[in-house]
Amino acid sequence: MFTLANADISVELLDPLVDRDRLGSRYCSGGYIFQVTDQRHGALLSGPTFPDSFNTFDGQGIPDAFKLGPLYSTQTLNEALIIGTGIVDLKNDVVHQRCDWSVNTGAMALEFATRQSYEAYAFSLTRTVSLSGRCIRSHTHLDNGGRAAVPIRWFPHPFFPQGDSNELLRINAPLTWQDAAGYSQLENGFIARTGWPWHDGHYLALNHAATSPLVLMQRHPIIGLVNAACSYVPDFFPIWGNAATFSWEPFFERTVAPGQQTSWWIDYVF
Repeated sequence: MFTLANADISVELLDPLVDRDRLGSRYCSGGYIFQVTDQRHGALLSGPTFPDSFNTFDGQGIPDAFKLGPLYSTQTLNEALIIGTGIVDLKNDVVHQRCDWSVNTGAMALEFATRQSYEAYAFSLTRTVSLSGRCIRSHTHLDNGGRAAVPIRWFPHPFFPQGDSNELLRINAPLTWQDAAGYSQLENGFIARTGWPWHDGHYLALNHAATSPLVLMQRHPIIGLVNAACSYVPDFFPIWGNAATFSWEPFFERTVAPGQQTSWWIDYVF
């Protein structure tokens, strides 16, 4: 693993080559934040099976995913290029060819860079994770150098431990939804869990009216609050939780034409 650390927190990231046993087809293999640790209070992130076990589909920490936007083959049935992962047999969920990452290491930043090509697709992808004080920034840049447009459907999947409080999340946008699926909306604006303790997973796609980049406040049982901010307005915004963890997934969706590029980022302040 790679580590970024200062007097406040340390950030562990998977090495795309050394840690392949922790990488499946679901999550991007470069820039995968596996754990954030407070130097006084310990580990701050969870996962659907954490701390009992680990599997590559559920993951832990702050993985992110392009897999819901596969670049399908026009020649091979059930095969696609997954941005940040490689060439995947979708039917059998097997990665036939992983993308190769070069990693530039700095004291407070790690840059993961790869070039992927497949049929008419060809692009470069750079993911940079940096640490400043208690703020972690995950920045992504894609440059399309191929003949085909590249559709992007990406989301971060931070996993926070469940605590005693039913309050979970508040965002800077109006929400319109009926209390359902294990969640309710409180008068103070927080989304809260209902029917605790949970024994199954609870998923809800939120209807939001965001007109500016997203700002989030996440309750945390160890440090009180985690603040987060995106550089974009989410195109789709589901939440999910189980007995071990709670997560949110603000989707970034774009189509990048040949010769064009796009960038976006998300900050987490622990």
